[in-house]
Amino acid sequence: MFQLGIINAKNPITYNQIQPASMDLRLGSTAYRIRASFLTGRDNKVNDRIESFCMHSMDLTSGAVLEKGCVYLVELQESLNLTADIYAAANAKSSTGRLDILTRLIADGGIEFDRIGRGYNGPLYAEICPRSFSVKVRTGSKLNQLRFRQGNSILDDAQITRLHHTKKIVTEPVLVDDGLGFSVDLRRPNQPVGYRAKSHTGIIDIDKVQSFKVADFWEPVFAVNEQLILDPESFYILVSKECVRIPPLYAAEMMPYIAMIGEFRVHYAGFFDPGFGWDQSGNLNSRAVLEVRCHEVPFTLEHGQQVGRLCFEQMLSAPKQLYGADAKSNYQGQGLRLSKHFCE
Repeated sequence: MFQLGIINAKNPITYNQIQPASMDLRLGSTAYRIRASFLTGRDNKVNDRIESFCMHSMDLTSGAVLEKGCVYLVELQESLNLTADIYAAANAKSSTGRLDILTRLIADGGIEFDRIGRGYNGPLYAEICPRSFSVKVRTGSKLNQLRFRQGNSILDDAQITRLHHTKKIVTEPVLVDDGLGFSVDLRRPNQPVGYRAKSHTGIIDIDKVQSFKVADFWEPVFAVNEQLILDPESFYILVSKECVRIPPLYAAEMMPYIAMIGEFRVHYAGFFDPGFGWDQSGNLNSRAVLEVRCHEVPFTLEHGQQVGRLCFEQMLSAPKQLYGADAKSNYQGQGLRLSKHFCE
């Protein structure tokens, strides 16, 4: 797609941007501190609206700090010239979500976040709002990822059920209802069931791996009688009870917010590449990490309570290299795990 001019970039695409079913997007050279999040709206260009929302700009060439609680807009190095049959969707990268950095893609003429319509021709921007920690970023930092679709790739419940029967994609019992249901694991005797972000911390450099102490940014949380009460607007890292594996010809996306099962959000990233947790022998050893923020009122979670759903989609073909095939796959075989920035 890059060679055909469907994907364009100010600097050539690099190999480490390419994932089995997605492409990492790179920050450009300027961040705009804006007073509010916005959608572009039909027939409007993002660049034309920056002036009315911008408070000041920052040069990212040598790095700059994006402060907790503030909203920023950064033009990305990549732009698109999609054909009439291709459309695109974006997610925050796993590490971005686990740092509670709300990152959404916006584009010219956009009427919703993280969705790019068929035939789009224009620039891409990242809206960035660090929620729990101030973070340092720079030109080339990668916070979100883009994947491309052609036709209807989403599996219905009957197809998900058949996929499980043939490929064993989740540990039993299986709940399939408008997607593959998953629940929270709070049965960890004498061990933390998760972590809660501390309120007053230092800065995290988004490009430094295993460089920060867990205790400086997180406090462990423990279940009482297999229950955990979530504090409003606190951010938690928890883990699913179920193990999941994604066959080579499929990818999956976690639905981030389902009002019917509680006023909380369970994921900010939520995309599973082909090969996540995949083991030819049929073993399941990779769980879904949950990025949880409760809203409005305190809410009680109980062990095994359903907290979300996975939607599956079929690839046009199996990737040449699966997730977990090399050192770039940071979360293969994961259980309860913080982002790659922290050392144990």
